[in-house]
Amino acid sequence: MNEAGIIHTQQHHQLYGTSNHQVVIRLQTAANDIDSVYLIYGDPYEWSNGSWQSQKINMDLVGTDGTYDYWIKGIYLPHSRVRYGFHLISGSEETFYTERGLYSEAPTHIAPYFCLPYLHNHERFSPPNWVKDTVWYQIFPERFANGQPHLNPEGTLSWGSEEPKQDSFFGGDLQGIINNLDYLMDLGITGIYLTPIFKAFSNHKYDTIDYLQLDPQFGDEQTLRTLITECHKRNIRIMLDAVFNHSGYYFPPFQDVLEKGADSKYAAWFHPHSFPLDSRLDKPNYETFAFVGSMPKLNTAHPQVKEYLLKVARYWIEEFDIDGWRLDVANEVDHSFWREFRNQVKNIKEDVYILGEIWHHSSEWLKGDQFDAVMNYPFTDAIQNFILRGKSAVTTTHTLTRHLNSYPNPVNAVQFNVLGSHDTARILTESSNNKELVKLQYIMMFSFPGTPCIYYGDEISMAGGNDPGCRACMIWDEQQQDREMHAFVKQLIRWRTTYSAFGTYDRIQFHEVEDTDVLMYSTYTEKEVMLFVLNRGTETATIKLPEQFSNQPFNDLNTGHSLNTLRFDVKKESFLLFSSQL
Repeated sequence: MNEAGIIHTQQHHQLYGTSNHQVVIRLQTAANDIDSVYLIYGDPYEWSNGSWQSQKINMDLVGTDGTYDYWIKGIYLPHSRVRYGFHLISGSEETFYTERGLYSEAPTHIAPYFCLPYLHNHERFSPPNWVKDTVWYQIFPERFANGQPHLNPEGTLSWGSEEPKQDSFFGGDLQGIINNLDYLMDLGITGIYLTPIFKAFSNHKYDTIDYLQLDPQFGDEQTLRTLITECHKRNIRIMLDAVFNHSGYYFPPFQDVLEKGADSKYAAWFHPHSFPLDSRLDKPNYETFAFVGSMPKLNTAHPQVKEYLLKVARYWIEEFDIDGWRLDVANEVDHSFWREFRNQVKNIKEDVYILGEIWHHSSEWLKGDQFDAVMNYPFTDAIQNFILRGKSAVTTTHTLTRHLNSYPNPVNAVQFNVLGSHDTARILTESSNNKELVKLQYIMMFSFPGTPCIYYGDEISMAGGNDPGCRACMIWDEQQQDREMHAFVKQLIRWRTTYSAFGTYDRIQFHEVEDTDVLMYSTYTEKEVMLFVLNRGTETATIKLPEQFSNQPFNDLNTGHSLNTLRFDVKKESFLLFSSQL
């Protein structure tokens, strides 16, 4: 038995509440080392005749990442408290794992056992219920549709008349979005994520001038109210994008510091190294985002800065009833600011969605005191490493298992899943214009937990490299749209909302397949099981149905026919989806 491989830390991903009296407990053991694990648990105050009254229950092996096996069990706590430990069996070896280490026999006193003193419901991670069932559509407002040409900035180009440059303007605005809400509703979209709409100098608006004013290019406040009202009529949520890590160059307090230097009353709003400030240097003499002189970093620990930004956070919820905040460069802002941010916005609107832009592992922000979710780029990488970059199905299974087990399930359920955004090349371009591989990536994104997001235009096979190529004008001429891809995405959204095990399941199981180009997994709810088979290879693969399903009646979602064979073919660069009621 590999004792060094036995890990339980009581951190939030290995011990978390799912309701007032329900907790989930996870354990890691070395891969292929432990045959079975039993959870020993009980109320610390329940004793009889001098003996602690504990229970023993078998834990479920839910997957492996090649290094660790992952075990899980949910238990009910009548009095919201528990002491617990683990009984592990490997062949003829047995051990008992507790907070104080390993024992050859189960401790007779509760002192060594892990302890959850009390499960406080208000401290439990509780993301908004609506998010897990939402399908998002990301809009870069300057490039979606031009509904009010009279608002066009000077030098605006005709819609789609040329390839975008970093300083191009094409006149997209909020009225353009309003005019096309029925298009989004028909597609099945239930959430819109807008990149910044506040007054700014650039076309992307991530260099804010005034956080409390809508950019005149996009319309007035009444237009925004109309957009949100019309969205809510259609059961579509709206999430705005805020840049609290840094301001823009023309943000009035920064202009004051440029003019007055150390004598400016706003000097402490930023992070100057010396005066006068000089943005022309390769590395400006003040802190910025990514050494970009036009994006000076804000001092979010400064009381006045904090109050200003928190006022912004409150204002757009109170005045316009937005449903979410996407927070740019969220990992470079201090945790204390985000804790106060969460408290204030949740006090106004309890079910507002807080999404942080973080590209790496993010447990520190997802403990229930800061964000509800982050942009799930590690998941994107796992998908594209398999579909596009040749990683084997086994490696992909290990990566996904490790990723899913690094967060509590309630976090996984609301993670923001993307295949592309305004910060990345478009999915079709990443896929070397292979639309069949694009479809496989969509299948994976929609079938895993999290809230999926489509980047505007990807549903009609728009192409484009990294910024600015990925920010071209939306194509509205149906003759130039890929309507077959549009129909596929629409069908995928319909499946997601129809089948309970499609993306919002209770558990997942990966199945071994000899062909490294084929990924097969099943997902479960209490009432349904779904089987996904994806072949990214360039040849037809013959697959054997997992033995556990030999008597399970499955229907093929593509054809509507029953699966009546234990072996079936999956064509090159294609997928099969099966569903069955339990």
